[in-house]
Amino acid sequence: ADYLSVEMVQDEVLGRVPSPRTRASGFDEWGFRNPGVPKTTDIVALGDSHTYGNTATMDDSWPYVLGRLTGRSVYNMGLGGYGPNQYFHLMKSRALSLKPRLIICGLYMGDDFENAFLLTYGLDHWAYLRELPAPRVNSDIWEAPPSPTWHKKIRVWLSRHSIVYQLVFHGSFVGRLKGQVQIENAGQLYDSTVTLIVPGENISEAFLPDSILHRLDQDNQSVREGMRITFKLLEEMNEICRQNNIQFLVAVIPTKEMVFSAYLEHNSSLPLSDVLDKLVANEGLARERTFKVLNDLVISYVDTLPALTRSVEHELYARSATDMHPSKNGYRVIGEAVFEVLKQGRPNLDPKFFSPPRG
Repeated sequence: ADYLSVEMVQDEVLGRVPSPRTRASGFDEWGFRNPGVPKTTDIVALGDSHTYGNTATMDDSWPYVLGRLTGRSVYNMGLGGYGPNQYFHLMKSRALSLKPRLIICGLYMGDDFENAFLLTYGLDHWAYLRELPAPRVNSDIWEAPPSPTWHKKIRVWLSRHSIVYQLVFHGSFVGRLKGQVQIENAGQLYDSTVTLIVPGENISEAFLPDSILHRLDQDNQSVREGMRITFKLLEEMNEICRQNNIQFLVAVIPTKEMVFSAYLEHNSSLPLSDVLDKLVANEGLARERTFKVLNDLVISYVDTLPALTRSVEHELYARSATDMHPSKNGYRVIGEAVFEVLKQGRPNLDPKFFSPPRG
């Protein structure tokens, strides 16, 4: 599971689920990235690829970092491409059966609102959540364009079936070298890519702001509808946890652009500076709205942005010009930020439970 990509098959409720072949090739019986499915666990983490831990090993994903810090057992139910609808369904159908004392929902600002809209308006199972007369949309965000080239098909197959391929082409040395070359030459190699290099502060990063802006544009009706759906599902998740004496926490994970906004915003020397400014402004508005709703609903949350911005010189993101996921360093910071909030205690959270056991 640390090296093979997840092969997905269609599902009328979740959109896609891990295939039987995935479940037999290093993932657990449910298809998630754990050694196995336990009978019970202390903590369940729900989320997308930022919770799954893309670009890092299983043990370096933030849920497992949190497990080590708390000294508690953790089950990671994160999966790439998932969003609020899947988090809600998995809580009811899977997480509750593990009898956890805490459920954490990793809410990624970059695409969770879009995912909520696409699944709600793309699959009939979620039609009860619709409030717009919008036409049916395509909810399948996992597959490549309709006719991928033959060599792309081969690479996808190898990424799902060959550990040797992953180690050679994405291993620590070759992968890092390739990624650094990509970052330094991103403007020439890829369209709509922005490179930020600040040598004195050990910052060398690439960004893809166009696609992220589209998913956070507060003037976009589908984004606003996705936010409404997300908040409704989070409210129901919080109530389900309350009824089952389970503590509930939302971990808000920012986009990479927001983490580096102090260097990107109003920086006219960068290409796509207008897009970057709009993205930062729109994510700021989305964050304000999200935190207001969570506070009004008395849902405990942790904002991981401050901790990430304090650590930007530590290579928090994958050495890549096309993959915007955190590195193991970024996941460690997220896990530590969640742990700090648990220690302090928030409404409905018991800080004593989350202190590391003595000795």
